[in-house]
Amino acid sequence: MVEHPEFYRQTEDRLLRYAAVTTQSGRYEGVWPTTDCQRDLAKLLYKELHALGIRAWYDEAHCLVYGWLPAAHVTEDRPIALIAHLDTAPDVKGRDVKPWVLRAYPGGDIVLNKEENIVMHAADYPNLEQYVGQDLVLTDGTTLLGGDDKAAIAALMTLAEFYADHPEQPHRSICLAFTPDEEVGGLARDLDLDKLGAKFAYTVDGDHLGWYQDQTFNAAEALVRITGRSVHPATAKGIMINAADLAGDFLSSLPRQEKPQYSSGTEGFYYVTSVQADCEKAEIRLIIRDFDAMQFQVRQDMLQLYARMLNERLGEERVTVELRQQYRNMGEVLSAYPFLVEDLEEAIRAAGLEPRSEPFRGGTDGSSLSFRGLPCPNLSAGYENAHGRFEFVPVGSMAKNVEILIHLTKR
Repeated sequence: MVEHPEFYRQTEDRLLRYAAVTTQSGRYEGVWPTTDCQRDLAKLLYKELHALGIRAWYDEAHCLVYGWLPAAHVTEDRPIALIAHLDTAPDVKGRDVKPWVLRAYPGGDIVLNKEENIVMHAADYPNLEQYVGQDLVLTDGTTLLGGDDKAAIAALMTLAEFYADHPEQPHRSICLAFTPDEEVGGLARDLDLDKLGAKFAYTVDGDHLGWYQDQTFNAAEALVRITGRSVHPATAKGIMINAADLAGDFLSSLPRQEKPQYSSGTEGFYYVTSVQADCEKAEIRLIIRDFDAMQFQVRQDMLQLYARMLNERLGEERVTVELRQQYRNMGEVLSAYPFLVEDLEEAIRAAGLEPRSEPFRGGTDGSSLSFRGLPCPNLSAGYENAHGRFEFVPVGSMAKNVEILIHLTKR
């Protein structure tokens, strides 16, 4: 049950509007933000904050939006930052999103697009069962929805509107931030912590209402480059070095069971994200993930070992591995600030839910910010099936998240 019916209408309206704005990020090519379209939503949020009478600033160069709500009716203030990301994942088409609302989901399969026969089968998505009778925001099945993380943005902007309209409500200082490129490793790299003005923060990002995370993966990206030698196959003996074959050899060295499709819980993995290969050259891109810092380093060392073994076999260096660190397990930092999780759990309970947590098999802006001196657990945004065409957001989850954030900011 949502205590404030206005949150229901406001979050739904906002998600429908925000989802229609293209903000899909792209592969990093030396420039942040990776796509200019993220600025469209940033400018929209900046204008909306101003319209609410909230002090705000738009850092156009870095595509960052800040907002500040000064403390009200509190004897002791501890400023808190609330952070959500602007971009949507590049995994699936994110342009021309057509969000719609299925009222009072009756259960069973959902026809998303009759013309193209796109159906979300309940048997494939058992999480649907818990939302029978609820209103769901969906797409036409040709794009992702972008509830990751626009469901969070809708909740934060609704929170801002609530306090702007109710100056009699007590709350500590609230610092809002909307960041670009979280999905592709930007991780709030240009967020100005001095300007933000808080010593502690929470990101709002993740699936399942009432869940939170205080641990994330350690993460790195690897680029494997292989140089071959091309020659006509009729005279190739002893001369040709086939980079595509060597790419296959490298991939076969990876532990077969240590991949995303075979792992869960706190198990790490190697994930090959792309392979481009011909006889002359090959490139393999993959990501490495592990919760344990020592095992994470072992995984990176193993990639270098596989490359050395191939080079030794060839008698020359034709295989190289470049590693780029992405983020670390926020749990290393947050263990020193237990009150952040305690406050969050109490806020979730105050909203009528039982808090639940598990190590997050991914990363958030908070993974990076925690190591920059801004301890930052994560509260779920309440979306489901993120990064895919069958993503959906229960409207009630967004509205309930606003209530959780109110309890959190009043503490």
